[in-house]
Amino acid sequence: MEFLDQLLSDFSSLAWGLPLLILLIGGGLYLLVRSHFLPFRYLGHALNVLRGKYDDPDDPGEISHFQALSTALSATVGMGNIAGVAVAISIGGPGAVFWMWISAVVGMSTKFFTSTLAIMYRGKDSAGEIQGGPMYFIMEGLGKSWKPLAVFFSLCGLIGALPVFNVNQLTQALNDILLIPNGVEVGLKSNLVIGVVLVGITSLVILGGIKRIGNVASRLVPSMVALYFVLVIIILIAHSDVLFYYLKLIFTDAFAANYYPEGDTFLGGVLGALILHGIKRGAFSNEAGIGTAPMAHGAAKTDEPIREGLVAMLGPAIDTLIVCTLTALAILVTGVWETTSNNGVSLTASAFADVMPTYGKYLLLICIAVFSMSSLFSYSYYGTKCMSFLFGADKKHYYNYFYILSILIGATTSLSMMINLIDGVFALMAIPTMLATIILAPKVIKELKSYTKRLKTEKE
Repeated sequence: MEFLDQLLSDFSSLAWGLPLLILLIGGGLYLLVRSHFLPFRYLGHALNVLRGKYDDPDDPGEISHFQALSTALSATVGMGNIAGVAVAISIGGPGAVFWMWISAVVGMSTKFFTSTLAIMYRGKDSAGEIQGGPMYFIMEGLGKSWKPLAVFFSLCGLIGALPVFNVNQLTQALNDILLIPNGVEVGLKSNLVIGVVLVGITSLVILGGIKRIGNVASRLVPSMVALYFVLVIIILIAHSDVLFYYLKLIFTDAFAANYYPEGDTFLGGVLGALILHGIKRGAFSNEAGIGTAPMAHGAAKTDEPIREGLVAMLGPAIDTLIVCTLTALAILVTGVWETTSNNGVSLTASAFADVMPTYGKYLLLICIAVFSMSSLFSYSYYGTKCMSFLFGADKKHYYNYFYILSILIGATTSLSMMINLIDGVFALMAIPTMLATIILAPKVIKELKSYTKRLKTEKE
């Protein structure tokens, strides 16, 4: 197991090298400048689209704009926000949060482009159903000769969509918050029981397809984000005396990089490792440029690609700029990142227990459970889309069985193995997604100009 752990660690480090950083952040900045920051100027319009102001039940697609964003968010607002942020701070200190923010701002632009392309270049699967996602916009937008890139994305997606990290952290949360304090002995047996229960609940939802996933996600996600928001605000009010100190520290520490040993670097110093770590955790949290969210947005009921791109753009803002920042501030102001050796979800639980000793961690557990479960539902959809593309729509249901089995693996293995596996595969998924998006960017700009012109005409 130690050898496998080291192998996955090396794989993750290699995949997340300087070339990928340039592709993700450099590519995102290029898209931001290329569009003259237009997506940000249409934030108000994006919110109107999300509210259903422009919905047409006769448009092609399977789910509404709101359900598409909820499905994409149910995958991204999950353990990346609660455990991923804790991992970032425990390794990179407060400064890692700043680089997560940078990845989110750039990621909003990337999400806009990738999700617009998911509607512009929808393809048909072997059953004749309309589908969207990087594999389809690579094929439809760039042509059949680019099929190897689409196949590469889908093969990586089969592993990247596995729920092992979410399950691993949910199991850890149940053990640390519920079982151990109540005298229950935890080990392989108890972890397997948790895995089996998760298998049962997940099976009920995912075997119903995207419509059921969209319905469940659109009900669960907004209420849990609201509850989580209220809980963190309570923590911040209790520690309001140090809040501004830590907000300042996020900025000053972003360029200090005290947390990395010499040698664990590129870009000529420890700062490079800190930047990379923050951006890696940011990408893990909001998935901008990875290519998963366009698969959910590609199923939206719309014939206006730009509208879906604008809705998708809200994802990183909600996910990283709001939810991740809340988690980070809760961990920082309570001081648990310096006083405990906890990592991942346990570190966040310590922050909640600090201010709300009796009930805080149990309310956090409810949030964690819902965030994790909703992520489990969405990721299965992404995996079946990849399976369908590679082997035909009639074979996609087989992925669900493989997916359900992986829940048991996630519940019984170590955090480092799971996080390195998913990190590494996410990095590989970003390569075809970003390459195709950068090449097709001029087509999106053209569509964007024509859409804004139509909007102005409608107003007149």
